[in-house]
Amino acid sequence: MTKYEFGINIQNIVAAVDLFTTIDLVNIYQLLIDEEELYIDYNPDRFPGVILKIKDPKISCLIFYSGKLVITGGKTTDDITKGVKKISKILRSVGTIITEEPEIIIHNIVASGNFNHKQLNLELIALWLDQSMYEPEQFPGLIFRLKEPKTVLLLFQSGNLVCTGAKNEKQVFEAVENTYKKLEEINAFDF
Repeated sequence: MTKYEFGINIQNIVAAVDLFTTIDLVNIYQLLIDEEELYIDYNPDRFPGVILKIKDPKISCLIFYSGKLVITGGKTTDDITKGVKKISKILRSVGTIITEEPEIIIHNIVASGNFNHKQLNLELIALWLDQSMYEPEQFPGLIFRLKEPKTVLLLFQSGNLVCTGAKNEKQVFEAVENTYKKLEEINAFDF
């Protein structure tokens, strides 16, 4: 995929899902409360949705009356797809009618990695890269906003990084590689 090795690990994927149906939250909570393989919580005075956690894949899901879900915790887009299928099956098992294919939209991928264990000169980066913000008295990392792909990288002096805002795994790798090239151009690496 790339000539660089950045040790990129996807930490979390957040997706919105539409099941195109309504969901009886009280009913699913009452019918699933005793399931040992699931964690389920519903307190409408505190939060308007059901919280459901499954173990394989390990994801958390917020379920709303509107048939919309928010899924977090996946490490791959495949985890999200498998999780949606499993949650749909669970909801069907307690009487929810789902007739359409769920629509899954990835909103955010958070990944971590490093620039080949090279240290960064954050002051230099802040000076040369327009889309960067560095205030070490506020936060020890530099915030770098990329226009293409539209992502945000947190860069640390150690060479570690966090990438957020990607919509797919390919964008994560593109953002990191594009940033690496910019940092090479301005000689931002302290060896």
